Amino acid sequence: MKQRIAHVALVVADYDEAIAFYTQKLHFTLVEDTYQPAQDKRWVVVAPPGSMGADGPTGTTLLLARATTPEQERFVGNQAGGRVFLFLQTDDFWRDYLAMTAAGVDWRLHLHGGVGHSFTNPDIDALGLAGFAYDRTADERSWRAMLDLFDEVLRL
Repeated sequence: MKQRIAHVALVVADYDEAIAFYTQKLHFTLVEDTYQPAQDKRWVVVAPPGSMGADGPTGTTLLLARATTPEQERFVGNQAGGRVFLFLQTDDFWRDYLAMTAAGVDWRLHLHGGVGHSFTNPDIDALGLAGFAYDRTADERSWRAMLDLFDEVLRL
């Protein structure tokens, strides 16, 4: 059996603003933008740069899902309840850093010196893994930084 996660839904405030952000600022590819009249919504899929093959995306894509209820609107910018939501891997950090900076993307890299991997996971210490350790101060700082970033970038 071979399976993979095809799409991850990302709740957004507005389709067109989200498409513009992902395609113009982050250089994602717009894979699909199809109106669904029966549901009065759109099926909008974007893929990271370099992830398109001859037959379409070769990895997981983002499904941009417009919030349609007050409950859904509360999750715009807080997709994972405060946990790290997505990790974007790159083959050239400095290239992407320069491209995002040139595109005006307000992004940040936060380094938390002296902390172990998984420093936001309060249960990690019980595993006794070398290099892994919970750090309450770094966890709280990183959480505040992520909320600030969500407010500025994802609340379209």
